[in-house]
Amino acid sequence: MQNALIVMGEIGGNDYNVPFMQDHPTKEVMAYVPDVINVISSAINELVELGAQTLIVPGNLPIGCSAAYLTHFSTTNNKDYDAKTGCLNWLNDFSRYHNQLLQDELGRLRQLHPNANIIYADYYNAAMRIYRAPSKFGFKSTTSACCGGEGPYHYNFSVRCGREGSTVCGDPSTYVSWDGIHLTESAYYEIARGLLEGPYTIPRLNELFSFKNSFRIHKDKDTKVRDY
Repeated sequence: MQNALIVMGEIGGNDYNVPFMQDHPTKEVMAYVPDVINVISSAINELVELGAQTLIVPGNLPIGCSAAYLTHFSTTNNKDYDAKTGCLNWLNDFSRYHNQLLQDELGRLRQLHPNANIIYADYYNAAMRIYRAPSKFGFKSTTSACCGGEGPYHYNFSVRCGREGSTVCGDPSTYVSWDGIHLTESAYYEIARGLLEGPYTIPRLNELFSFKNSFRIHKDKDTKVRDY
């Protein structure tokens, strides 16, 4: 375990998805966040005590850009949406709230375990750079699901991806969203590249470790990423 790179989660997604989709008040769901952070913190403490030295702790993705959330909380009030990305602002505010509390706790844990590398993975901003400039990364669709049922975001709660009546887009590599909840392999590739090669970890992975000879993510320009 001492030489392992441990990825913690992402933890907390379903703890928020279920109450949100059951239309629980936002304040009620926000009250769950400290409990989720405590669970993450306890798991990190336990692993460090068992000998773990390098842990990557992901934050939450921008759930306001998810086709499932965009479908469930669809509104005619344009002010609820980000004009550039089409994502729901208040849901992304929630993701940022979770991520801020998580980063605060990781700061405390770093002081408690100075010999461990506790690394925050900024999934939120690594993903948002794609939503803000999709064509830069080869994407044509950001908020619509590649696989799903009829609806403005190609997401239907009654006809989800894989169920009878669902359809799949012709080229998943040009979509950010796979099934309205999970992202495509192409999107995760770009997020991973942002973490490994870019500024989306605290501290920065590419300053802590060299990936040139030990690990590198590859993508053949002439070969499309396969999605499932």
